Amino acid sequence: MLPRWHILYGLLFTLLLWLVAPGVNVWYLLLVFLASIFIDLDHYFAFVHKTGRISLLHSFEYHKKQGEWMRAQERKGLKPKSDFHLFHTLEFHTIIGLLGVVWVGFFYLFIGMIFHSLLDIIDGVRRNTLHRREYFFFKWLAKKTL
Repeated sequence: MLPRWHILYGLLFTLLLWLVAPGVNVWYLLLVFLASIFIDLDHYFAFVHKTGRISLLHSFEYHKKQGEWMRAQERKGLKPKSDFHLFHTLEFHTIIGLLGVVWVGFFYLFIGMIFHSLLDIIDGVRRNTLHRREYFFFKWLAKKTL
């Protein structure tokens, strides 16, 4: 899903949370909104790791070209994998969720991350592209080391 949609849906989700639970501190609502967007920093980190470049604009171009390549592979009947995105894994979500026991702010980060990931899953089902992402860190690590 493109960043603009995560921004829009993240804003709408945060506003809905505010309407449903108006007593929630505005800073915690801001954490939900920011987490629903900035979980995608792992896309940028993957770009930097793979290319050695730090340009955000080049990162967007890289991912656009990668998406085009993946769609071409899928038209051939293949199921390509995208770069690894640590922040999107179940294990990373679990760590942030558990840290919510220590500081409530992590709980709100967790909510934003879960919302973002649900949007990605819905989009992946709709586009038949769930196969592109690795959802488990340890599965990815096992593939890399074995």
